[in-house]
Amino acid sequence: MINIEKIIGEVNGTMAMEGMPLTEQDKQRLRECITGKTSYDDMVKELAKKHTARPAR
Repeated sequence: MINIEKIIGEVNGTMAMEGMPLTEQDKQRLRECITGKTSYDDMVKELAKKHTARPAR
């Protein structure tokens, strides 16, 4: 059985060592992907869309 919180804790620890700890929103996104609620590909597309600047008019 997958221990979701352990995986998230390990990812958070690694990211924290690089000065980029996970936010609660990041952790929730990971939970959605790990449990299969959202695919990793769909999550990457959603984040890319969110963080892509729209061209100025």
